[in-house]
Amino acid sequence: MTINTVNGRELALMILLEIEEGEQSNTAIRNALTRYQFLPKQERAFITRLCEGTLEYRLYIDYILNRFSSISVDRMKPVIREILRMGIYQLRFMDNVPDSAVVNEAVKLAQKKGFYNLKSFVNGVLRSCAREGDAVSLPSREENLTGYLSIRYSMPEELVNRWLRAYGEETTEKILADFLKEKPLTVRCRLLRNDVSTVEAIKKSLEDQGVTVQQAPYLPYALRISGFDHLLALEAFLKGRIQVQDVSSMLVAEAAAPEKGDYCIDLCAAPGGKSLHLGDKMEGYGTVEARDLTPAKAALIEENIARTNSLNVQARVMDATVFDVESECLADIVLADVPCSGFGVIGKKPEIKYRTGKQKIEELVHLQRKILDRAAEYVKPRGTLIFSTCTICQEENEDNMLWFLQSHPAFHLESLDPFLPEELHSESTGLGYLQLLPGVHDTDGFFLAKFRR
Repeated sequence: MTINTVNGRELALMILLEIEEGEQSNTAIRNALTRYQFLPKQERAFITRLCEGTLEYRLYIDYILNRFSSISVDRMKPVIREILRMGIYQLRFMDNVPDSAVVNEAVKLAQKKGFYNLKSFVNGVLRSCAREGDAVSLPSREENLTGYLSIRYSMPEELVNRWLRAYGEETTEKILADFLKEKPLTVRCRLLRNDVSTVEAIKKSLEDQGVTVQQAPYLPYALRISGFDHLLALEAFLKGRIQVQDVSSMLVAEAAAPEKGDYCIDLCAAPGGKSLHLGDKMEGYGTVEARDLTPAKAALIEENIARTNSLNVQARVMDATVFDVESECLADIVLADVPCSGFGVIGKKPEIKYRTGKQKIEELVHLQRKILDRAAEYVKPRGTLIFSTCTICQEENEDNMLWFLQSHPAFHLESLDPFLPEELHSESTGLGYLQLLPGVHDTDGFFLAKFRR
């Protein structure tokens, strides 16, 4: 595509094919829209919704396609498959796009991509869906609960069954429904000397630029913003007054409760939100060492350090699984926000749900335990270790927590209640850990445990 011939659907097709090949959805969309920044706001919004929606509803879309196509979805050519998926999504979920336009544009796109001989196939499948799609019935909820929930909420049966076993039918459906809801972006206001009036000033700055601003739950300095085009066009972001961060992630620094002058290590820090939050809570004093595995990840942290002028945060390239003898028993606080399955953020990265498996979780658990072993060695006596993930997987969360306690008898859980808002208090937070569930709590799915040495 040249600058003068950008077609929104063609760009969306390119993005979806990149995601199919393994790219993260938010990265693929962001990179594409950065390359074509000149596109009007409405066109950028259309491309984003088409990509995200087609991906989110893939299983439901494939279920419909298999009712109208003589060739099963898994046997289609990748380009044709994604063109049809985009078409079905527009027909079923984008009422402002006429059915005739959906079909005609899909046929044109197939021809443009060199599939002239499949034009009639694309045309026939989409026209049949436009005429008869409403008649397609879901699996029977009474006879096949897993199948019904899987297709209704476009979630692989393996994950549906996992959550049915762990949380029961009602909570599982809340989780699945929440993953499909469109949500504003959550940001943390950087408070100056804990001055809550700073939030009002930031809110006014955003609203003056036409941004829709809502108070986020649980924390007074958390806001939800929407209705803007470029984050980089927002003065509050450019001047380092806000940091993109979910409320669940903000709770980590609250639980850690650093004091001025503390030495903190964040082992898996990129892009640096939790590290910056620790630095802010120490009001610029002390040191936060924000470590991550690669120079590219360290560069992301350094970008945020520079933008926010966080002088007490330092980025370092380090492997969290390798023992750093120079840090042994030195840290007042260690954060171990370990790599995980990411099931808690499926609503933001829907491709996660299609890339899971028992073996992958077992490999992650092994990696997480290696990192926790190293983390324990850096905590000084009476120091704090915060273990967290952005998943709702028991093996990665509660099971790892219990394993850590058994493997490291010098540590014990410490109540989270003094550090969390009262509405999040529960029996588990009194013991020292918190599992946040999408649809149950108004956040991403997230796990947090606090250990004291």
